[in-house]
Amino acid sequence: MDGPRGYPGDMDPAYVRPILTRYVDPYELVWLSAAARLGLTVRRDPNVYSMTDGQGLLALANREALDPDDTLSQQVLHEICHWLVAGPESFGARDWGYELEVPLDDPREHACLRLQASLADRYGLRKLLAPTGLYRPYYDALPAAPERVDPAQEPEVAQLLPPALARTQQEPWWSALDQALRATAAIRSIVAPFLEDFQSEHEGDTLPCQWGLDGPPKELP
Repeated sequence: MDGPRGYPGDMDPAYVRPILTRYVDPYELVWLSAAARLGLTVRRDPNVYSMTDGQGLLALANREALDPDDTLSQQVLHEICHWLVAGPESFGARDWGYELEVPLDDPREHACLRLQASLADRYGLRKLLAPTGLYRPYYDALPAAPERVDPAQEPEVAQLLPPALARTQQEPWWSALDQALRATAAIRSIVAPFLEDFQSEHEGDTLPCQWGLDGPPKELP
């Protein structure tokens, strides 16, 4: 017997459920908010991998163009590190003032990667927040103290990195980065107990979960 009209179990075939919210991964929410706090608006663009327009836009490739271990968080952190290396005034320049039509700028990229590793290390997140792309071997080979540069081997990096490291302790960067990195570490701590029993929903997927890469979560002050 049918229930009374209006009873929740009484299906109306013409009903269309209104969509009132959008799910956002907590990890991405943290880094989208960090970008916004620094004046950056993140948008997806199928025509670029990453690009800044000098007016606050940070365009990143569509997810379909990324590798399974690419994350928005690592991309946003990497771009912020480029900004820190290039200096505050580079916010108003396209792509932080990089000349994209010339050969790759190894010193600035290497300084950026060392800065990224140094920041991530403070929160026990070096592997989780590792960059993608052609420079990944350089990042993976960095020593335990990536901020220590041999001036004889990398003179330009040795000049670029110290002021960039100093800027991480200054506003507007310090608060946004510290809060985002602490939140990322906290999320990692929360999911850590579940990693042992985690099973991918993708058939035949043998890749390990990225959240487990850095070992036990680090205790933060």
